[in-house]
Amino acid sequence: MREIQVKVYSKEDCCLCSEVKKVLKRVQKDLPFELIEVDISTDKKLLELYESEIPVVFINDRKAFKYRVSEVEFKKKLERYQENN
Repeated sequence: MREIQVKVYSKEDCCLCSEVKKVLKRVQKDLPFELIEVDISTDKKLLELYESEIPVVFINDRKAFKYRVSEVEFKKKLERYQENN
């Protein structure tokens, strides 16, 4: 079974980003996945693409959430990915 990859696009000094990362890390303790954090401020294209949507969370390269992440909904999505792999 392939490990699930969760990528969060965010930037420094973003309170929504901090909250989302806390949720992701809490869930990661129960449901293992690879967490990749991408700072959009280091890449002009990413900044243009996501600046008005951050934080944006992708699960296995599919957009799953933006702005906020519900712990319950995130767990449900991860469990579905696990079942389908």
